[in-house]
Amino acid sequence: MHSKYWHRRLVLVGALAVLPAQAAGQRAMLRDSVPGALFAFEMVEVPAGRVTVPGREGTVTVEVAPFWIGRTEVSWELYDLFRLDESAERDRGGRDAIGRPSRPYGAPDYGFGHQGYPVISVARDGAEAFAVWLSERTGHRYRLPTEAEWVRAAELAGAGTGWHAGISGGTSHPIGSRPADGLGLFDLYGNAAEWVISADGRRVTRGGSWRDQPAQVGPGARAVQDDSWNERDPQFPKSRWWLSDGPFVGFRLVREP
Repeated sequence: MHSKYWHRRLVLVGALAVLPAQAAGQRAMLRDSVPGALFAFEMVEVPAGRVTVPGREGTVTVEVAPFWIGRTEVSWELYDLFRLDESAERDRGGRDAIGRPSRPYGAPDYGFGHQGYPVISVARDGAEAFAVWLSERTGHRYRLPTEAEWVRAAELAGAGTGWHAGISGGTSHPIGSRPADGLGLFDLYGNAAEWVISADGRRVTRGGSWRDQPAQVGPGARAVQDDSWNERDPQFPKSRWWLSDGPFVGFRLVREP
C-alpha cells in the first residue's frame, strides 16, 4: 500500500495545484513541491471551528480559522532537501541566514528506514527552521500547527489508525502504510509524535508514537518534552536541531490560506 501511495506522487510539479476530492466525503487537497524536486506533498483542507486545549491556567477555548494540514508527516526526502541545502547558510539580501541542521549525534533515523519514512529525532527548533525554509522555497506560508489546529484536525479525522507499540515492532514505519482517517490524513496518531505550538508555552507533541501503547495513541495523546529526549547529546548547550533520544518525535506542517 505504501509503495502505491508514495510513488504515484513522484512527479515534477511546477506550481501549487488544487486537487478534487478523491472519494465521497473527502476534503479538497493542495499539492505543492519544492522547485526542482521530483516529488510533491499534499495538504488537506480543514474548516474553521472551536476547540478546547490546555492553557497556562487550565483549559482555554480557541476559535480556529480555516487552514491546510499535511496529509502525512514530513518525510526524510523533504527534510533532506533542507538539511543538505548549502544556500540556507548564506546571508540572503542582508537578512540572517536560516541555517541548516548541524551534524546529528548518531544516526537520527536510527536505522529504521529513510526513503519514504517520516523524519524523526528533529527538535522543535529544527522543525520550525524547516518550515521557514520551505516557505521561502515555495512562496507559501508553512509552519507548525498550533495545538488548537491539531485538535481541530483530530476532531474531523475521527478515531483513525496509526502505528503503536502493539504492532510497530519497535520502529517507525513508512508514511501512508496504514489506512487514512476520516479527514484523509495518514498517521495523525502514532508513527511519529507530532510537534505543535501549545497555548501554555511548553514544547508539546500530540498523537502518540510507534513506541506508545495503543491506549496512549490517539486524539487525546499529549507529551511534554523533558531531558530524557536529548539525554545522550554531549554538547553544551545541547543541539537545537536534533533530539539524540527522540526517535519517536516528528512533525507535520500546516499552510495558511
